[in-house]
Order: sequence, then structure tokens, then C-alpha cells
Amino acid sequence: MKRNKELPAVTKGNNTALLLLRVGLGSLMLVHGLPKMIMLFSSADIQFPSVMGMSATTSLMLAVFAEVICSLLVMIGWKTRYAAVPVVITMLIAAFVVHAADPFAKQELALMYMLGFSALMIGGSGKYSVDYLLKRNDIKGYHPANKPEDPTVAIYQ
Repeated sequence: MKRNKELPAVTKGNNTALLLLRVGLGSLMLVHGLPKMIMLFSSADIQFPSVMGMSATTSLMLAVFAEVICSLLVMIGWKTRYAAVPVVITMLIAAFVVHAADPFAKQELALMYMLGFSALMIGGSGKYSVDYLLKRNDIKGYHPANKPEDPTVAIYQ
């Protein structure tokens, strides 16, 4: 009787899917975050809901951090699992606090983003990411600052 060998946890197709998910979700989230960043740095009055006792400015700053900074980190695949956490929290607050009284159709977009970024929290960044490059270099023991010594130097000393 033949044994079924387990498939590797991450295959090339999975890596490509994670890349598409990271870049796609990150890009779409930037579309929502950039206008908020412009509003934050403009001289006009901030028109943003104050959430959970925070001021409108603080709420906007946290939303900009999640939707712009963390989305960029997810897109390049650096600390993806950590960077997805603020986005998931922001989308949960958007769906269940800011749009709590609205119909489900208004909450749906935030919930879809929350599910997508939750999948990235679980799946990680994959092979095509900065995380993978840094991890690979750590495993090989290579770091640009730790260049191997020239063997000819020892001969002439």
C-alpha cells in the first residue's frame, strides 16, 4: 500500500496567490486611505467620525496609519502578518461601530477587506516578498555587513 506524501505547506501557486492578494488588497485599500491622508494633512477642518471616545483627529490618524502605511507594508510583503492587524481592526470598527446603524450593504465592503487581510494574517506574505528575502538571508547566514574575509589577507599578515 502506498503512502500519500503530504504536500508542502506553500506551493508556487500559493505564493502567487498570496502575492496577488497582498498587492490587490493593498492597492485597493490605498484608494480609501489616500483621501484620508490628504484630509489629515490639509488645513481644512477634519470631517471624520470620532470613534470609541477618541477625537476625530486621532481616529483619522489611526485610519491613515492602517489604510496607508500598513497597506504599503502588506503590498511589499514586509512584516505582513503584523501589518495586517491594524487594517483588520480598522475594518471591524468601520463595519460594526461606524456603520452599525447602516444596512448590511454599507458594512459589506469593510467586512470583505477584513476577511482578505485576515487571510493574509494567517497565510503570511509568501515567497515573493521582502519577508522571504530577509528570512532567506538570515538562514544562509548572509548579511551585507558580514562580508567574508579575503583569505589572502591572512597570508600577508
